[in-house]
Amino acid sequence: MGWFEALVLGLVQGLTEFLPISSSAHLRITAALAGWDDPGAAFTAVIQIGTELAVILYFGEKIGRIIRAWFRSLYSRKYRHDPDARLGWLVIIGSIPIVVFGLLFQDDIHHTFRDLRITATVLIVFGVVLAIADRVGAQTRDLDHLTVPHGLGYGFAQALALIPGVSRSGGTVSAGLLLGYRRAEATEYAFLLAVPAVFGSGLYELTKIGEGTGPRWGPTILATLVSFGVGYAVIAWLMNFIKTRSYLPFVVYRIALGVLLFVLMATGALDPAAGPQF
Repeated sequence: MGWFEALVLGLVQGLTEFLPISSSAHLRITAALAGWDDPGAAFTAVIQIGTELAVILYFGEKIGRIIRAWFRSLYSRKYRHDPDARLGWLVIIGSIPIVVFGLLFQDDIHHTFRDLRITATVLIVFGVVLAIADRVGAQTRDLDHLTVPHGLGYGFAQALALIPGVSRSGGTVSAGLLLGYRRAEATEYAFLLAVPAVFGSGLYELTKIGEGTGPRWGPTILATLVSFGVGYAVIAWLMNFIKTRSYLPFVVYRIALGVLLFVLMATGALDPAAGPQF
């Protein structure tokens, strides 16, 4: 992987990580259309650390409160009912599904799930799911209503994002909307829930950077830094956008992209397995 390729993929990661359109799918599609090697699941996981650092910066005050209250709840009974401490526990509980499924389906994540036919299918299917959730969700709950079953529901939805095309934010936001949470609250919890999952996955995959034919350290670091800067701007824009607008534009985009991929593959313009797998 060269420097220009890393720059482009970092931009793509930053632009798409927080939108419900799947950053992993866009990294995979961008590389395939450009004729580049598939950047691989390890590269994708590592540069996502950059976008999660943007989450920590944007929600820094809230995350700080959650961490402090959570630690205090370990030894002080009065903090066990603190809303921030409770949210900290629910982020941990909601992270369990993606850890379990990530370990169980390691080979599929690196190979089978990266087939562009699967990516196109889930882009369309989960675009429809997001449209339904945005349409029928009651949108009356805030994060104070979050329960353990709801946290696990969010968590299972996040685990589906191990398949490129589902979208971590799209899956978790859809779950939140179907559970009756407001758009802003569903999106905020989705971002918070992603932090331990992404850092865990990224750190786990770090050992694969620079190995064999995999991406080198220099371009990977560049892509991570670019994704951080662009990702921060996208978070700020999205949190304002959803206060007054629905997710419909993203639904239309997902379905159109999925259909375009099928057309390109059907005409032979795009190989479903384009690029060697790492």
